[in-house]
Amino acid sequence: MGRILAIDYGTKRTGIAVSDPLRIIAGGLETVETKGLERWLAQYFAANDVSTIVIGKPMQMSGAPSETWRYVEPLAARLRRAYPDKEVVFYDERFTSVIAHRTMLESGMGKMARRDKALVDKISATIILQGYMESRS
Repeated sequence: MGRILAIDYGTKRTGIAVSDPLRIIAGGLETVETKGLERWLAQYFAANDVSTIVIGKPMQMSGAPSETWRYVEPLAARLRRAYPDKEVVFYDERFTSVIAHRTMLESGMGKMARRDKALVDKISATIILQGYMESRS
């Protein structure tokens, strides 16, 4: 059983988080430029055992998919074709950015660090992954 990798997709940057080998702890891994995301994933999958890819599903408060969904859905389809041995699933990502900002604030991070959007994306991916893992247990 491989690790679980989570993706917080953004049109400019994408946050990546990964579980430990036992699938207990979620940890922020990296923030990559979205245009290089699939190349980055190919390199990561070649070097690491990942069996599940969790993609944050962008939702509006009403429950309808948000504007970003038109990018996320085709990404999932490409990943399923490229990696048929990996399970690709969606997980509701509403509030992850808000929770990420709150986490940064409560951890005592300075104002400049909280403005780092790449860090917010990585923390958001970690929140998506932790939520997914908790929903499975």
